[in-house]
Amino acid sequence: MAALPLLLLSFGALFFSANAQDAYDKLPENYKKGVDLALEKLNAHTGIHSHFLFFRSLAQSNIEPGFDVSYIYHHFYLKATKCAKGTVDSSACQFRHDRPLIDCGICYKTFGGNIEAEPVPYIHCVHKPALTEEMKDTRVDHCNKMGYSNGAPTLLASKGTDEV
Repeated sequence: MAALPLLLLSFGALFFSANAQDAYDKLPENYKKGVDLALEKLNAHTGIHSHFLFFRSLAQSNIEPGFDVSYIYHHFYLKATKCAKGTVDSSACQFRHDRPLIDCGICYKTFGGNIEAEPVPYIHCVHKPALTEEMKDTRVDHCNKMGYSNGAPTLLASKGTDEV
């Protein structure tokens, strides 16, 4: 009788880990690129030993002023897996449940579907237990104040001259 709950728990864990990348796969392409950028930056830290995967989104914002430009803000969690850092094929990686989530807030500009170098993408990731309300506010304020030129003149705002 005790084997049945254990079997169900094992099946549930297998099902959950098999779909670990489902949340990532469902993201729009512009958001995937931002998650990839955050993972790249995270993996550059020498203190990170585990392979991390996207876990879930908390908030998304997308402003499209036109001309194939988007300004994106994404708040999400990354979660450690049982795979070692640098794993290329993460399809078999299962989430670890003994490590804290990493809370990330990122904002960046895309043009033609690619992340632009200017303004420099802002990436702020920290272990969830260490995240404070002040950090969250600073993160959002930084993204709101980034050097985006939403109000800059565009072709639609230009006025023609009557001179010949």
